[in-house]
Amino acid sequence: MSMDAVSAHLARLEIFQGLKPLQITEIARHAERVVYKPGQLLIEDGGQGDAAIIVVGGDAVRIKAPMAPPEHEEQIESGSLLGEMAMLIETDYSSTVVARTNVRALRITRDAMLAIMLDDPSLAEHLVAKVARRLHNIAAELRKIDVVLAATTDVPADVTNRSADARALV
Repeated sequence: MSMDAVSAHLARLEIFQGLKPLQITEIARHAERVVYKPGQLLIEDGGQGDAAIIVVGGDAVRIKAPMAPPEHEEQIESGSLLGEMAMLIETDYSSTVVARTNVRALRITRDAMLAIMLDDPSLAEHLVAKVARRLHNIAAELRKIDVVLAATTDVPADVTNRSADARALV
């Protein structure tokens, strides 16, 4: 896959939108090209995440268990970004994704991203702003849910406290 093709895949991802072309090219330069064989796990629920994975081509599904029936599978579209936070911070993957056919993908490791961000602090600022905006949006959604729950008469106290804790994060 050419550097231009890798850069094009990255530029379509929301987290990288707004970056300068040279920044995207630098990330593309560090992205590992991988092929997952049918049945191979791209990520595993509870597994320690060390990279984000961008599905470039092939058929992959999110499953609840390796032998899950097809009705419990979620198709992963080409262009999907998996384990996004793992390229930024230490975290565990929160789902399992398995290749159904050969899956071409790009892996962006946390080590590579940290090295790039050390050389270009504006990239780190961009990513922090993107993550902060998402957290703000999540907190807003939780506040909406809190209002709906508060309107009912059977609201457990710990639900309201959890929403207050979420508001404190933002």
